[in-house]
Amino acid sequence: MNKKRIVVTGMGIVSCFGSDVDDFYKQLLKGKSGVVTITEFNVDDFPTRIAGIIRDFDTGDYMPKKMARRADPFIRYAYVAGMKALEMAKLDAEAREKLDRSKCGAVIGSGMGGMKTFFDGVDTLLNQSFKRLTPFFVPMIITNMAGALIAIDIGFQGPNYSISTACATSNFSINSAAQQIRLGNANVMLTGGSEAPMSPIGLAGFVQARALSTRNDEPTKASRPWDKNRDGFVMGEGAAVLVLEELEHAKKRNAPIYAEFLGGATNCDAFHMTEPREDGSVVARCIEDALKDAGIEKEQVNYINAHATSTIAGDICEVRAIKKVFGPHTKNIKMNSTKSMTGHCLGAAGGVEAIVTVKAILENRLHPTINLEDPEEELGDLDPVANVAQDHTVTAGISCSFGFGGHNSVLVFAPYKE
Repeated sequence: MNKKRIVVTGMGIVSCFGSDVDDFYKQLLKGKSGVVTITEFNVDDFPTRIAGIIRDFDTGDYMPKKMARRADPFIRYAYVAGMKALEMAKLDAEAREKLDRSKCGAVIGSGMGGMKTFFDGVDTLLNQSFKRLTPFFVPMIITNMAGALIAIDIGFQGPNYSISTACATSNFSINSAAQQIRLGNANVMLTGGSEAPMSPIGLAGFVQARALSTRNDEPTKASRPWDKNRDGFVMGEGAAVLVLEELEHAKKRNAPIYAEFLGGATNCDAFHMTEPREDGSVVARCIEDALKDAGIEKEQVNYINAHATSTIAGDICEVRAIKKVFGPHTKNIKMNSTKSMTGHCLGAAGGVEAIVTVKAILENRLHPTINLEDPEEELGDLDPVANVAQDHTVTAGISCSFGFGGHNSVLVFAPYKE
């Protein structure tokens, strides 16, 4: 079957490095860490007191002021990222009027939804009264509301839903949005993920899961994927939204085309609530299925944006999966971890890293994996772009995301060619 070609025509981001895609990537290329000490709430009693936090965030003119006052941070982040993606795609209000908006939709997910609203609401209920609870409590905590509010504002009447698969949320969302275009249900899709977990309850949950680094005295060195001295991941937050568009539709309106989405795949380890399958076999199958969906040979892939969270088990399982798939070709692949600088943005991570993959394709330059001082031997021939950015012409890149529950997802991007 001849599949419809899908291209990336816009990108928007909200991150610890700000809300400009180009500047965000420049900071990554410099090897800058966005991990800082948490001062937004009292963390004196927490064993982890660091995170990749967004500070001084302002929705500006991208979101109605009344809505911005009511909305949970995860919605505000997604909204700004979504509107900036449309802006980059040359889809301002006037251009959107010319679209068939019944064929325009959104799949924007969140792993945890409105954590701050939930925490504040419970506090209100316990210390005041249910009568003091905001009537917007439920809309502001549910994960579908980010995409819903954007659609309400701009009139996108096509497929609109959210996916929540923990840290794999964005990749599942992007793959699902692409399927809507392939099926003919949409011409334009906003897609990605958003996460704002930084509240006492969010931090406490991951602390008790024993998942986080406790390198509090050196925040910028805490996230260290593939380093033998890693001791857990660092929480991050933010949002990333891409505009996926059917190629002929994009060409008819002279849209900017930044890369092509070739394909993707999802599956499940079916193994453990939080731990990955040790041999990486199911992740390997997910990569193979993504390449099959993309219609390319494994030898065409020369870049991997890895999930690589800086956990003891997860980092190595992913390496094992990559080696299973690529075999001798592994020596020709460069692989990096964005999370070494941003921390782990959870449900937004895959969206952030999809943007990083597209930027790598555009700029022929890969950001470093910082803090990689004593690499694991199992990396073998894989080049992790340790500590210093590298020039690299990307022929095809894959972006991997895996989530609690065993959710695996892989996306394939490549330079756009006529």
